[in-house]
Amino acid sequence: MAKYTDEQIRNFPKITCKIAADYLGIAPMAISIGMRNDLLPIGFAIHTEDKYTDSWRYQIIDERLIAYKHGKMTNIQIQNIEKNLNTIISQFEEMKKDLLFILSESAEQGI
Repeated sequence: MAKYTDEQIRNFPKITCKIAADYLGIAPMAISIGMRNDLLPIGFAIHTEDKYTDSWRYQIIDERLIAYKHGKMTNIQIQNIEKNLNTIISQFEEMKKDLLFILSESAEQGI
């Protein structure tokens, strides 16, 4: 198993489940299952399901992985960060709706 330093993890353009597993010293399947079940707070597991496919993609965030390895990040911290991000996203969505309304009103008035 390859072992990576924190700096090497930061320099990867994309961190795969294999890289994360080698870094943490666990099996790649443990990474994917842990992320799918929200038990491993190192990134996001994205499930894609349509008529023809059923697949998972993983977005592993370097600083979360490093913090998790060193015991500096808890699930509570992650939940708080994600809650704040969700709030920000919903506020931006509301602003987008307002902007689209204003633009449609302007277009109707020929402004």
